[in-house]
Amino acid sequence: MSLELRQQVKLTQKLVMTQQLRQAIKLLQLNRLELTNALHEEMAQNPMLEEVVVVQDNISNPESLSAEEVHGAAAEPVATSQVSGDDPKNVAEVDWENYSNNFDSDFSFAKEAPPADAPSQFDFISAAPGLLSFLQWQLSHIKLDEKDQDLAIFILGSLNGYGFFEASIEDICDYAGCSHEEAKGMLRLVQSLDPPGVAARDLRESLMLQLEREGMEEDLAYMLVAEHLDELQTHNFTKIAAKIDYTAREVRNAFAVITSLTPYPGNKYSNEQTNYVVPDVYLYKLDGEFIIQLNNDGLPRLQISTEYQELIKNKEKMTVASKGYLTEQKRHAQNFINSVHYRQNSIYKVMRSLLKFQHDFFEKGPGHLKPLVLNDVAQDIGLHESTVSRITSNKYVHTPQGLYELKYFFSSAVSTTDGNLVASEAIKNRIRLLIQQESPEKPLSDNSISELLKKEGVKVARRTVAKYRDQLKILPVKHRRKSR
Repeated sequence: MSLELRQQVKLTQKLVMTQQLRQAIKLLQLNRLELTNALHEEMAQNPMLEEVVVVQDNISNPESLSAEEVHGAAAEPVATSQVSGDDPKNVAEVDWENYSNNFDSDFSFAKEAPPADAPSQFDFISAAPGLLSFLQWQLSHIKLDEKDQDLAIFILGSLNGYGFFEASIEDICDYAGCSHEEAKGMLRLVQSLDPPGVAARDLRESLMLQLEREGMEEDLAYMLVAEHLDELQTHNFTKIAAKIDYTAREVRNAFAVITSLTPYPGNKYSNEQTNYVVPDVYLYKLDGEFIIQLNNDGLPRLQISTEYQELIKNKEKMTVASKGYLTEQKRHAQNFINSVHYRQNSIYKVMRSLLKFQHDFFEKGPGHLKPLVLNDVAQDIGLHESTVSRITSNKYVHTPQGLYELKYFFSSAVSTTDGNLVASEAIKNRIRLLIQQESPEKPLSDNSISELLKKEGVKVARRTVAKYRDQLKILPVKHRRKSR
């Protein structure tokens, strides 16, 4: 058998992932914040992309602007346009505070105190001080030698976000080569700082330190924390009172003192930023009809640069390489704009389909959520199921019933006794309502909830009720019981 090279023509069908399709899929799965960053990054990389600048001709008359135009227009001071010539009447209308610089130390008319509402230099610090900075500031006011200061810094560096000490006395001794008494003494010094309970090794010690700070070492609350903290979680005050020879009322009053303490002292000084959810789409109800509106606030409107397009047409000023580069960037820019439009249109189509399938939910609330799978929406709007999955991930809608992730509206089905289907999310909502309405002295067990749902026509096993309760982050019955 001879080996040889041949040229052969072959016709085949193959699914090729083009660059434009990859880009469209990538934009589909971005949330709103990531999309905003992607738009700005693309504008920075592609010279053919620019943001549409809306120029208002009637800014001098704000009353003539619509609400959308007022938000879209830049808030530029217009006082200078009112000044003409040397008329002192016109000069008085200028708001000179817009031109002052409170941070310019080289220029000042007088040594006057800044106004009370003036911004401070500390308002522009990039990172807010946290627990570690607060403790270091307190230590700076205590006279410590070099060795003790080194021990204190080691202890501060071993605190977690809750303010708990994660190392041990042996770790301190190994680090500094000190005795156990010196390590315990320095740990006790750090524990004496604010907030009360800081540098505790566990929750029990944190609560005990806070009670010691209040001078309650001899009180019942201190004894309950030290010896019966685990039993307090069951709220069975009568059983605890029988063990320690106190009345249930006294135990309940001591428990109220314990619950007023801060279990995690470091949380108050956390400098972590809170990321708020911004809805991608709004659903309004006006005159009995639902209206879908995409949230485009903060998203730059893109267009192809007209200046570069004119430059491409000018053959005299452009080299072949430069023209080829700009032509290629123009094609990329147009594909990017099309991908953004495809993303927004797809979100709108999915929301319109969800409104059709879950109309009762938007009208009446979570208890009327119907079973729905991704394939139902995919067939309704003519997209692939994986595309619908990407669209609904990390996307949120603001509805008359509240703020929900688009994934929330897809729920598995549970059959009822009459042969109908009900969504599992609707069952979870019903379990939540039953527990909210239960008696604190006699809370509902999982088996009792299962029996109540069965009477309502929903057959759910006790294990399923327990699973849904755990997903709702609701404690078991023994931890919800509150004895008199």
